[in-house]
Amino acid sequence: MELNADLKKPVRHFLPETFSVTDWEAVEPYFKNLVEREISSKQDLEKWLLDMSELEAVLSEDICWRQIHMTCDTENKKLEEAFNYFVMEIQPKIQPYADVLNRKLIDCPFTQNLDKEKYFTYLRTVKKSIDLFREANIPLQAGLSVLAQQYGVITGKMTVEVNGNEYTMQQAGKFLESADRSVREEVYRKMQDRRLQDKDMLNKMYSVLVEKRNEVALNADFKNYRDYKFVELGRFDYTKEDCFNFHESVREFVLPLADVLNEKKRKKLGLEKLRPWDLEAEPSNVKPLHPFKTSEELIEKTIACFAELNPFFADCLSTMKKMGRLDLESRKGKAPGGYNCPLAETGAPFIFMNAAEQMSDLTTMVHEGGHAIQSFLTHNLELSGFKEYPMEIAEVASMAMELFTMDEWDVFFENKDDLQRAKIHQLERVITLFPWIAVIDKFQHWVYENPAHTVEERSENWMRILNSFASNVIDFSGLEEYRKYGWQKQLHLFEVPFYYIEYGIAQLGALGLWMQYKQNKKEALDNYINALSLGGTKTLPELYKAAGLEFNFSGEYIKKLMEFVRSEIEKL
Repeated sequence: MELNADLKKPVRHFLPETFSVTDWEAVEPYFKNLVEREISSKQDLEKWLLDMSELEAVLSEDICWRQIHMTCDTENKKLEEAFNYFVMEIQPKIQPYADVLNRKLIDCPFTQNLDKEKYFTYLRTVKKSIDLFREANIPLQAGLSVLAQQYGVITGKMTVEVNGNEYTMQQAGKFLESADRSVREEVYRKMQDRRLQDKDMLNKMYSVLVEKRNEVALNADFKNYRDYKFVELGRFDYTKEDCFNFHESVREFVLPLADVLNEKKRKKLGLEKLRPWDLEAEPSNVKPLHPFKTSEELIEKTIACFAELNPFFADCLSTMKKMGRLDLESRKGKAPGGYNCPLAETGAPFIFMNAAEQMSDLTTMVHEGGHAIQSFLTHNLELSGFKEYPMEIAEVASMAMELFTMDEWDVFFENKDDLQRAKIHQLERVITLFPWIAVIDKFQHWVYENPAHTVEERSENWMRILNSFASNVIDFSGLEEYRKYGWQKQLHLFEVPFYYIEYGIAQLGALGLWMQYKQNKKEALDNYINALSLGGTKTLPELYKAAGLEFNFSGEYIKKLMEFVRSEIEKL
């Protein structure tokens, strides 16, 4: 398979090259054309599908750019208005046409002549969309999209003052690595206090989101939003019961290992009690890890790191850099978090993150870089729908890259001791992330199974779930008020509901690929590229099989992988 990251924007065959999305009047004629066009042969159908895909790609890229610009500068009202205009004035008018086109495709007699293997997952997704479509949900979904984006606006304004200087929450996080324990505690409390200032606003927003999402589910004849969302997310290959089993497996097989790591940290720091502000710290004679100083250095070192794995991986990031598709450093007014946003027409995605010179920024960069590689690998697939891969494989792309690159991290760390610490930090993070994934996922199940809950009941059940996965080694005494609202820092709850268990499932897949990598690097990387190149053209189990993995998140499998990670940590 020839890999080429030198993307060229495809020539348009349906829309004019000069076409841009201004208003609905500019867009509607192309939908009308697709609805009214006669399809008299399989060839007509394939041409119709390509034209529809082109329109989808142009519209998708337009709304993505509006969202990117808004998250890069949440204080710019014009950017917010441009996003809201699309969501409120254009998107609601697209949806009825999309439903008509979906039905036209399924009802077309020539659809049965399409390659069944090639189109199976695509047509399955189209049928799912038909089943879910309800006219009454169009204004609800538009309002939900606008409301969810307010989370970034609120949290993007959060800053704290340390030593007379103002820092974003991401920038302030570096003080939690300070050798001075009093500084760590002071900054930790300042960050938590700042979050508490907006707790009521975020609680109120979340209550509205839950209410409206439940209404969407009821309109579509579902018992609750969880059941609706499982179908909308295309979870054809696992059930809510599988998620519950995953939670319990994490409690049984991962939590004890997390306790071992925390006890090791407590002893290493020479503390009687390990507190939340101690988790990122090192002994006083050890300096915090600083893999880079500027965002420019971060991208250059990541490119060098990727080049050691496969020149194509490095070329992907270099292409993005040339195209201006990176916004890496943290600043006031920028939305929190990090993402890789695929851009359906031009192919090269956009990476957004909040770097603050910390070790976690290195892992975020290679994580999002893994997502970016998948965007490049799927760019040449014929239809936009073929590129819509399941999130459970998308997160394998990113999480496996975190692990693959570890052998090349000498680019970031010239000192061997620092390199060793960085690898241990990464592997410990793999373990300690699982309980948090279980907490967030379990919480969402409770929230949407009980949509009429009060704010008090929400806090009570959040604490019940959080405490059931809390490490026995960490002392949380006196911090109950902070912990009660800890869920509010997880943007997925507000912006992309039920998108979180994927991280757990994918981490298992990533560890499986890393096990392959330790035995045969070339074979593991070939499997990685092969699976990602398929996009969404295969089922989830088939995509895992293409990567040389089993789609498995049973307790036995989790136990096996945790033992592997523990043995790798001990080798270091």
